[in-house]
Amino acid sequence: MNEAKRAARAFGLRAETLAALWLRGHFFRILDRNYRVQGGEIDIVAQRGRLIVFVEVKARADLETAALSITAAKQRRIRRAVHHWLGRHPAAAGCDLRADALLIAPGKLPSWIVSAFDLQMP
Repeated sequence: MNEAKRAARAFGLRAETLAALWLRGHFFRILDRNYRVQGGEIDIVAQRGRLIVFVEVKARADLETAALSITAAKQRRIRRAVHHWLGRHPAAAGCDLRADALLIAPGKLPSWIVSAFDLQMP
């Protein structure tokens, strides 16, 4: 892995750690991080009461670019992983489910987008 890729990966990992701390500060319990399945990934799964959120963390140079990076294709990959995660966690069926985004940019507070996209498969 070259130096640029290592730096980008480290930036992303720091952003995910910051996002997890941000969620904990808002009274969420982290259930899972970096949940990967073939064809999809969830950065963070968190719960507060009966609400489970599937959080996509995007770290970019600015918040607008971070928001734009959650493309339709990315949403499909997240949905695929969410449906797999739900299949492995049947107790979650009785919970309210939501897909959020946490956008991270240097020198800015995280931007939390509640219900960033729909979890239903098209």
